[in-house]
Amino acid sequence: MRTIDWVGGRIVAIDQTRLPGELVPLHITTVPDLVDAIKRLAIRGAPALGVAGALGVALSAVTGGDVQAEAARVRAARPTAVNLAWGVDRVLAKVDEGVDAVVAEATFVLEDDVRRNATLGRRGAEWLVDTVGPRVNIHTHCNAGALACVEWGTALGVVRALQERQALGHVYLDETRPLLQGSRLTAWELAQMGVEHTVVVDSAGPSVIARGLADAVVVGADRIAANGDVVNKIGTYPLALAAARAGIPFVVAAPESTVDPATPDGASVHIEIRDAAEINPPTGSPTLNLAFDVTPADLVTAIVTDERIIHGKPLG
Repeated sequence: MRTIDWVGGRIVAIDQTRLPGELVPLHITTVPDLVDAIKRLAIRGAPALGVAGALGVALSAVTGGDVQAEAARVRAARPTAVNLAWGVDRVLAKVDEGVDAVVAEATFVLEDDVRRNATLGRRGAEWLVDTVGPRVNIHTHCNAGALACVEWGTALGVVRALQERQALGHVYLDETRPLLQGSRLTAWELAQMGVEHTVVVDSAGPSVIARGLADAVVVGADRIAANGDVVNKIGTYPLALAAARAGIPFVVAAPESTVDPATPDGASVHIEIRDAAEINPPTGSPTLNLAFDVTPADLVTAIVTDERIIHGKPLG
């Protein structure tokens, strides 16, 4: 089953809040239901959000809604990941051409996601083998697998491509507090792939790297600024610091749609702050539940996209 798909004029997606216990499909027939699924993380992951944005515009057009107003609601559902707005805006550009053109563009975005992420996965695997050696142990964070895309992951797309080449060693992954996208989703995906893996608590990630257990850190991204700063799930930045200290590559795998030349740097990105209930503090204790952090460009060894590899320099 695809993470997100267009079937019979509606959106069908895996409810990621129910994994790994249950594989439950969502049948989304209205834009408000789509916005709710995005906000509660039933649909999540930058590339999947881009597709959701595209399909949301198509859904509004097919159901006869106020396309501009409903597209704005989808666009604003999560502010940090650039892919969501990218998907909405790309399909909105076809509205004047009619419903069929809107649906055609949205389904193209859907299918193109598979091709682009497979391409970047294989490009990243080739770069790692050339840079690190014939067998690569990986450390990763959050979930940047098939569940974050349509069929093929970004960071886990690289892992999958290494597995294809018989060049994959062991994968270490952080649990990813507070919603455990690593231990719930990434570990589940790796088990499905038959990949040897070990889950560690987030605070242990840098120590795994310091012990020499990983040859490279590979993560996805929710936005890549024009100067090369990378916005990704909270807890990514400490891994980049640890990788720099250990002298191993810190690699970001993301499609070109995640690159945002209109955002000059990471400090310009609106970082989503989520509900305190997600971290369950004692009554009366204030919280700061940041959903993402910023890894400065000078800590990034390479950014691998479906079109290119950028080595520690501003993006053109």
